Amino acid sequence: MKTTGNTILITGGGSGIGRALAEAFHALGNKVIISGRRRAVLDEVTAANPGMASMVLDATQAAGIRDFANALTREHPDLNVVINNAGIMKNEDITSAPDYLDTAEETIATNLLAPIRLTAALLPHFLQKPDAAVLTVSSGLAFVPMVATPTYSATKSAIHAYSMAIREQLKGTSVEVIEIIPPYVQTTLQGDHQATDDRAMPLDAYIAEVMDILTNQPDATEVVVERCKPLRFAAENGNFDQVFAMVNGVHS
Repeated sequence: MKTTGNTILITGGGSGIGRALAEAFHALGNKVIISGRRRAVLDEVTAANPGMASMVLDATQAAGIRDFANALTREHPDLNVVINNAGIMKNEDITSAPDYLDTAEETIATNLLAPIRLTAALLPHFLQKPDAAVLTVSSGLAFVPMVATPTYSATKSAIHAYSMAIREQLKGTSVEVIEIIPPYVQTTLQGDHQATDDRAMPLDAYIAEVMDILTNQPDATEVVVERCKPLRFAAENGNFDQVFAMVNGVHS
């Protein structure tokens, strides 16, 4: 993927990894459009980054995604990159079934259906561009699930499989497919405490390593920082059980 000269949509661009990626790409001179549910949050980001644009999107609404994509490509006809970043992560107590299903279904709609729907809506446009890319943000938990967040982990595993499959289907076209696989990062994904948790990777360090990979490994299909490699390659390295125990605080 080329890292300059793009027009990029970043979903969930109002905070966390999404905002940090938006600001990093904006600093490189790309045209960046961020989306999210809350107009006030988007306005705060664009005010801090003159030239950045924003559009409100409720990623859980199928019809809304189609309308959003049509409006987006009309307003920004040079759009050639989407970063499917928006996501939610909530703990679930399976023993409370069926009560936890509301959380599970919201998680699936946001983390899995939304990027599939948005990619489908934008793909005909991207196929007309000489240099296009679809990036999806999965998680190290796609490879080693967290017991407390089963549906989140499942959606990220699904995003990994989806990225692999569409990458193969789009081989030979102008559209690259790249998966960004974060470790535990200092954001507010699971609340304010996460942003200051010493066990989490500092957000600025994470983004710096991601941008270094994208810049210096332009053919990379997966963006895996060093800190995430124990999770990403746990099965391949033959130590899945040990990493699973580490992630979930399991003591033998």
